[in-house]
Amino acid sequence: MRCTVKGGKPLRGTLRLPGDKSLSHRAILFASLAEGRSEIDNLLLAGVTQPMLAALTAFGIQWSLQEQHLTVEGKGLEGWKNPVGVIDCGNSATTMRLLAGAMAAANVEGVLDGSPGLRRRPMERIVQPLQKMGVAIRATDGCAPLTITRSLHPLRGMEHQLEVASAQVKSCLILAALVADRPTQICEPGPSRDHTERMLASMGAKIESIPPQGENQANYQTWVEPLSEPLKPLQMQLPGDISSAAFFIVGGLIAPDSEIAIENVGLNPTRCGLLETLGEMHAKLSIEGTQAQGGEPCGQICIRSSLLKATTVMGERVVRMIDEFPVFGVAAAYAQGETLVADAQELRYKESDRIAMLCQELRKLGVEAIETQDGFRIIGKGKVTGGVVNAHGDHRLAMALMVAGLGSQEPVVVEGAEIVTESLPQFIPLLRSLGADILCETDG
Repeated sequence: MRCTVKGGKPLRGTLRLPGDKSLSHRAILFASLAEGRSEIDNLLLAGVTQPMLAALTAFGIQWSLQEQHLTVEGKGLEGWKNPVGVIDCGNSATTMRLLAGAMAAANVEGVLDGSPGLRRRPMERIVQPLQKMGVAIRATDGCAPLTITRSLHPLRGMEHQLEVASAQVKSCLILAALVADRPTQICEPGPSRDHTERMLASMGAKIESIPPQGENQANYQTWVEPLSEPLKPLQMQLPGDISSAAFFIVGGLIAPDSEIAIENVGLNPTRCGLLETLGEMHAKLSIEGTQAQGGEPCGQICIRSSLLKATTVMGERVVRMIDEFPVFGVAAAYAQGETLVADAQELRYKESDRIAMLCQELRKLGVEAIETQDGFRIIGKGKVTGGVVNAHGDHRLAMALMVAGLGSQEPVVVEGAEIVTESLPQFIPLLRSLGADILCETDG
């Protein structure tokens, strides 16, 4: 699908987004590990969450879905069955990594596989520590397919240091640690998102997060106690996804004379790096009506058109905005001055090499974008020219490039735009509802 975005029109109105992708993944899976009926509202229904739902069926878990309300009949950790056939995780690394930890906890066996893109994602980062705990798991040349067989002995609690802060790896190990023979300590060099810890704690798990203590302690620590009783069912309304909101936030900043509000957005501190960075860039945005849902803070974000200034992003901030860099690159292009991103090597291992592809596509729009080993430099001039760009099979890159067209002097044509349905099927209709001029054509 080819979508043409014509800029120059203001964005105005109020949005409410589907549930957070990270929370949706976890809610589906953790509900299946609990004992009893879980009720989850505002679930994200998209390409990335469908494989997790299908996996529940494969493991013998009953569930029902009415619009965005999910009911799961959990049978506890001992209620999972060995699947018949390979579990297809689609294009979702979150699904694969979290399922590996859940399978270890439930002591079932099977094979986890996925799309060609997912087969390129590194999996040794979960395989090695799981093997250290006693899980019988092996990868294929360091990647998927992953093969897991039943463990004959209890899993071993351990101390483990992650080389790169990663919520997916940490969550995988936390799930396995729930059935270990002693507590597990996981250390990270940065503050990765803590949705797993918050949600499992609300279900009765004993998990403690400890930030660095003093000048000599650089690690963020997570302590996990083995379960002494079954996980409680989950009752939760999921807030809107801050990573999805990011596209509308940047769109409202760069489109002329715009004023929009996004209701009930998740504001977890481990996910708000982009909001902090945009604030430093002189963005006109504010947060109103904050509250908590299921241990997760949320509120309304209000955005107005702004003249952005360049900034620098590095260190722990990178981890807290890791999914937002494609659209942040667009904001940097519309800012004045040189924006620098460093310490972001992890971007090369997403759905695409987001450092290389973002710089390549922005250059097609007349932006001076320089790729570095662990990030990029963008020389912003407050505008972009039009052009034809490609999404490269990356849903966040596709949405970011469409947002780039909202303030462009000439139309921006995004090829391969159908991939936006992977994480936010409503993306184009929601942009149109705010006044964006978008024409989409199906190839052939």
